[in-house]
Amino acid sequence: MRINILQHTPNEGPGSILDWAQANGHQTFIYHPYQFGYLPTVDETDLLVILGGPMSPNDDLLWIKQERELIQELLNKDIPMFGACYGAQQIAKTLGYAISKAPAKEVGWGPVYRQSQIIPDIPEELVALHWHEEMFEVPKEAELLFSSDAVKNQGFVMNHRVVGLQFHFEPLADNVREMVVNDFPYIQGSIFNQTADDILETPVPDINRAIMFKILDFITADK
Repeated sequence: MRINILQHTPNEGPGSILDWAQANGHQTFIYHPYQFGYLPTVDETDLLVILGGPMSPNDDLLWIKQERELIQELLNKDIPMFGACYGAQQIAKTLGYAISKAPAKEVGWGPVYRQSQIIPDIPEELVALHWHEEMFEVPKEAELLFSSDAVKNQGFVMNHRVVGLQFHFEPLADNVREMVVNDFPYIQGSIFNQTADDILETPVPDINRAIMFKILDFITADK
């Protein structure tokens, strides 16, 4: 399987998604469209991963619009997709749903609560890394997957092929350090009231990697 990964800032990489790809013998190709402007084609994509970034789907940038054209083509062909944060928002916007300011800025570690049992063996509560202040409207074609205390729309699943999460399960410890040391000013104003040191000193829950594997297994079943 060829996994095409769209990375949108140097400090938000694929983390445990690479572990899953390697464990399953898949090839990964990482694109940086914000810098180079290139995107994969539909025909060379077996799974698309759309990572987070500081931009908004509402920004009037050509490459952001071209990403949505690719997403629409993949949706038309029922090709699996996983979106994290901005990536989930891009999928929702492609489907015609709004991206708007969230009721609260969430940056740091915080709980999320499972709202659907469609993906087996996911606990009712997990602790994830949040790094956002916008949110998606859950597509009517999809099912609400996760919520947090402050933001209801934290995740969706659609057609057993698409999952979008507003937060992050994919970062490993090195990824968290990279996010914090490069983007620590963004922490200010978060409802979690955590410092950069608080975030760095919180161990990444081991289960998050396992849940990331479950999600990817789910959307690529029979592929």
